Amino acid sequence: MARTPPGTRAEYRAFRTLPTRWQDNDEYGHLNNATYYALFDTAVSLWQMDQGIEIRGPNATRFLVVESGCRYHAEMGFPDILTAGIRIAHIGTSSFRYDIALFANDNETAGAEGFFTQVHVDDRNRPAPLAETVRKILSGLKI
Repeated sequence: MARTPPGTRAEYRAFRTLPTRWQDNDEYGHLNNATYYALFDTAVSLWQMDQGIEIRGPNATRFLVVESGCRYHAEMGFPDILTAGIRIAHIGTSSFRYDIALFANDNETAGAEGFFTQVHVDDRNRPAPLAETVRKILSGLKI
């Protein structure tokens, strides 16, 4: 089976710069696998807050991650400066899927690409339709 080639910056809609830290490296001198997921989550959370989506506090819009994954294309590690590219691959009634790519320094191709699917839930953690304001914000990143 042929491996899917890495994505490029041109394929993503929003960007967030994320510096690496010394502690992000593993014994082999590159980013620890768990760090990729933390970077994906941080980039998306910051983007959501920048868009005015309240994700903390008593009035928070509640999103639960129900699926995630990552493909690794090239080694990255401290002291790389990473740029996270973000796009929306799918929007449903209550769920949506983010695609996130990490680009090291000035590279145009992704060193890693991940995804996670979030579901909007009510106060009983049951799926609930996305608010039209949130749907409109997410639609701006739709590929």
